[in-house]
Amino acid sequence: MKFAVASDHAALTLKNRLRDQLREWGHEVEDLGTHGPESVDYPDFAHAVATAVQQGRCDRGVLVCGTGLGMAMAANRHRGIRAAVCGDVFSARMSRAHNDANILCLGARVLAPEYAIEILKMWLDTPYEGTRHVRRVAKIELPEGQS
Repeated sequence: MKFAVASDHAALTLKNRLRDQLREWGHEVEDLGTHGPESVDYPDFAHAVATAVQQGRCDRGVLVCGTGLGMAMAANRHRGIRAAVCGDVFSARMSRAHNDANILCLGARVLAPEYAIEILKMWLDTPYEGTRHVRRVAKIELPEGQS
């Protein structure tokens, strides 16, 4: 699977760790930044990852900031993106099984790196169940012309 990953300056260390872990697990990773500790604006990186997933350049995405909240808010502005903030393995599992989340958002200031990796692993290993959830997931999208 191919992943787009990005973070803001607050989460650079965790993003790098998650990127390396994805590669170790055999996935292809496109690192869209940030690449240094200088202050940056998280929406720029959320939009880059959401666009990569939306356009099919990457299968899924991982976004990391202080809490994961801002990244998810920005990414979810894109049609077809279902970015989920997950602070525990149960939420990670449910975001995939029931919501077909295609971007995982994590908080570097609220999660230990080892636990963030556990969350990522659960998110990766959980398939979308489909069935009764297909109708519900389809209702997440607004009809064309509505905003």
